[in-house]
Amino acid sequence: MKSYIACIAGITLLAASCKQTKVDASKAAEVNTPTKQKVNLPAPYQTKAVRNYCKVIAWPAGKMPVAPAGFGVNLFADGLKNPRNIYVAPNGNIFVSEANTEVKGVKKIGAKIIGAAASQNLGKSANQVTILCDTNSDGVPDTRGVFLSNLNQPYGMLILGNSFYVANTDGLWKYDYKAGQTKITTPGKMILSLPAGGYNNHWTRNLRANAAGTKIYVAVGSGSNVAEYGMEVEKRRADVLEINPDGSGERIYASGLRNPAGIDVQPETGVLYAAVNERDNLGDELVPDYFTSVKEGGFYGWPWAYFGKHEDPELEVKRPDMVAKTITPDLSLGPHTASLGLAFYTGKKFPAKYDNGAFIGQHGSWNKSVLSGYKVGFIPFVNGRPAPKMEDFLTGFIANLDKKEVYGRPVGVAVAKDGSLLVADDVSNRIWRVSAK
Repeated sequence: MKSYIACIAGITLLAASCKQTKVDASKAAEVNTPTKQKVNLPAPYQTKAVRNYCKVIAWPAGKMPVAPAGFGVNLFADGLKNPRNIYVAPNGNIFVSEANTEVKGVKKIGAKIIGAAASQNLGKSANQVTILCDTNSDGVPDTRGVFLSNLNQPYGMLILGNSFYVANTDGLWKYDYKAGQTKITTPGKMILSLPAGGYNNHWTRNLRANAAGTKIYVAVGSGSNVAEYGMEVEKRRADVLEINPDGSGERIYASGLRNPAGIDVQPETGVLYAAVNERDNLGDELVPDYFTSVKEGGFYGWPWAYFGKHEDPELEVKRPDMVAKTITPDLSLGPHTASLGLAFYTGKKFPAKYDNGAFIGQHGSWNKSVLSGYKVGFIPFVNGRPAPKMEDFLTGFIANLDKKEVYGRPVGVAVAKDGSLLVADDVSNRIWRVSAK
C-alpha cells in the first residue's frame, strides 16, 4: 500500500526552512482581481508553516469520484504508472505521459523533506508515453500500448502536422508522426534544451500551440521555492517560453510564474492561460495558487512578489522595481492546492454553461494544516472572460480529512473527442472519465 510518501510525487521539495517571524498586521491586504474577485491575503507568518502530507489508501471496489448531478463517472483506465498528463490527438487517440519526481540529484537539505522516499521507489519513473484507443466510443479503451519509451520525465505532448512533440524535463523532442500511428519507431531529435538537474523542483514541462499552430508555448517551473539558491540557477525557469515549431526563435513569452504546470489556449479568444502553483512557507492562507491569462511580456511576481504587488519577506535581496511591475492574476484558486492541470472545454456534450470554460486539476498540497485541493474545479467563461469564482466539479478524492487519508490525487485533465472529460489520478494509477448523462 502506498503511504503518505507517495503524496510527495510532483510537489515542491522545499530546501528553505519553515521559519517563523513576528507578524506585521499591516501586511494583510484585500485584493480585487481583474475578474472582480475579492481575495483576502493575511499577513505573512500569521499561521505557522507546516508539512502536512496525506496518506494514500486504495479506492474501495466500485467507488468513484463524485461529479455534479447530470454527469456520470467511469473508470477509463487502470494499472498505469503514475499517469501525470493527458493529450488527445485530433483523431481521438489518447496519449498519457507516465513519470514522477525522481530522488536522484536532490540536494541533501531537500532530501530530508522526502524522508523515506527511496524506500517507496519514488526514484523509479516510468518515463514513457502510453497510447489508449477507444475505437467503439464506449468509454473504455479497446487497445493500449507503449507509444514512446526511454524518456526523461516526460510531461507535455503535442501534435502539429506530421510531428509529435514530447517535453522531457531537460528538453523538447520532435518525432515524425502520422495520424493513427500507435508507436514511434524512428529516432527523434531534441530541438530545444531545457534547464533541469540538481535541486530540480517542478520537473514538468507542458506544451501548447497557438491557435494558428505557428508557435509553441513551453511551461518551465522554478527550481526552488523562492530562489533560495540564487537567480543564476533560475535562468529560463518560472517562465513560459515561446518557440517556432522547429525549435528556433526562443524567447521568454512571460515570466515570474513560479510553476505554470497547466497551460492552455482559450478557444474563443486564442488567449493563453495558466494554472500556477505558488510558493510555500508563508502560512496556511499564503500564497494562493492562481489561474490567469498570460500576457505577452508580462511579469507575475516570482520570486520578489506574490499575488500582485506584495513583496515576499523571505528574500534578502529586494527588488522594488520588479514588485512594481507585477501583474495581479485573474483568479485565486486557494492556497496550497497544487493546481497543476488545465484544459478548456471544447466538447459539445456538456450543458451550455461549460462551453469554453476551464477545468483545473488540483493535485493537493502539503503546506496547509488541513488538506487542500484534491479535486477538479471548473471556471465558467462568459463573453471570453472567466467568472470570479471556481466551482467544484469532481470531488470525492479525500477519504478521511481527520486521518489525512485520500483515495487519489487528480492532476492532468483533457477533453476526449466524444466530449467527455478525462482526469489523471496519478497515485492510484487511474484515469477517470466524466460524461454527461
